[in-house]
Amino acid sequence: MFHTRRKFMGLAVALTAAGSIASANMANAATAEELNQQAEMALESLYATNPVAKEISGEAEAVLVFPNIVKAGLVFGGAYGEGVMKEDGEVVDYYNSVTGSWGLQAGAQSYGYAVFLMNDEAVGHVKETHGWELGVGPTVVVVDEGVAKNLSTSTLRDDAYAFVFDQQGLMAGVSIEGTKITQIKR
Repeated sequence: MFHTRRKFMGLAVALTAAGSIASANMANAATAEELNQQAEMALESLYATNPVAKEISGEAEAVLVFPNIVKAGLVFGGAYGEGVMKEDGEVVDYYNSVTGSWGLQAGAQSYGYAVFLMNDEAVGHVKETHGWELGVGPTVVVVDEGVAKNLSTSTLRDDAYAFVFDQQGLMAGVSIEGTKITQIKR
């Protein structure tokens, strides 16, 4: 009985923590101008630390930039953040990024990510569906150090390339697969 109650209380704490973070993020949502500036600063930081990202950006049709995703969990978790889609250096739309997860996890972290959309079909998919569940639809390659070593503009073959950056916090690993990206009004 005590063990079951403790599990239930742990679940309630995890759901409350994840919900509180999402609620706090939504309550403190940046204005369109602030989000534009944050996205630009995030891309500049990514390019300064990752030359492959800068190289890919020159070939991309568009980029989705989420400068600050906050993730928290205790068995059940959630992550939320807002970002922009840029084409030809200009912001064309706004999106949120929502992820739910369960399993062995505890803690909180923040990170950003950018998804470079390499062809018109990938851009069209995001725009026509007003969002995108990563892992469904266009092929996304998450670029880590190993992938980056073998990647150049002459080897780009996939629909999209994602870079996770500025990871901070007490949670190990970041996965963006299963993340739902949805168009929002700003």
